[in-house]
Amino acid sequence: MSDIAITRLIFAYVFVWMLYLFMRNRKIQQDKLLLLASFRMTIQLVLAGYVLGIILQVDNPIITISTIFLMEIFAILNIKKIAQQKLSLPILKSVTLSLTTGTLLVLFFFLLVVVNPPSLFDPRYWIPLAGMIIGNAMTGISIGLKTLLDNVESKKDQIQTSLHLGAEPKDAIGDILNKSFEAAILPTLNSMLGMGIIFLPGMMSGQIIAGSSPITAIRYQIGIMLGITGSVSLSIFIFSSTVWRSFFNEKKQFIS
Repeated sequence: MSDIAITRLIFAYVFVWMLYLFMRNRKIQQDKLLLLASFRMTIQLVLAGYVLGIILQVDNPIITISTIFLMEIFAILNIKKIAQQKLSLPILKSVTLSLTTGTLLVLFFFLLVVVNPPSLFDPRYWIPLAGMIIGNAMTGISIGLKTLLDNVESKKDQIQTSLHLGAEPKDAIGDILNKSFEAAILPTLNSMLGMGIIFLPGMMSGQIIAGSSPITAIRYQIGIMLGITGSVSLSIFIFSSTVWRSFFNEKKQFIS
């Protein structure tokens, strides 16, 4: 595979510079966020590269598993940050339960049943696949959580009315939960619809560039896409099945 020299890689930042000038010209307020995101992305990926290099050389199951759990923790913290508001302890517990359970179950099943790596805890398989599965589930829960909180805030009166008419708490918030589930899973479904025709996904493209057979790359991509779909849908299902309790007290009263 052809290596990209650092001097050539710098030229790729011209796209960030172009977007920055456009945002400044249109007085779009996110220009500083663009620079911060570009800087953080670069530093984080460089650090990740060096850390992964060490993990791959050591090839220790304890380090591999610890790395995956560390990824889970950072994903939970990122969801909390994306929510842009203080989350109650019950909601945080629901986020933690849904993300860890949904992603770990799918990750273990996918690696042990579908991929079947030569070494049980080979970090070359576990770390990259965990990153894709956890990252997509994190995005799904973030979208679902934001949709849920926005709708609960705007439909307080509707929820209260349903409760006064005798509806159970889960039924009173049921439509909102369904909307949050739909919003969370939609990006994954759109990716599946356009994959292979409109765009070639990153994992498949990376394997082809690295010299793998396109057929082999396609098999891996189909497998990981199904795994991602499973982790997102399972995580959101667990989230929506548990988070509704966070909005009601023991007397089945709505907590505004």
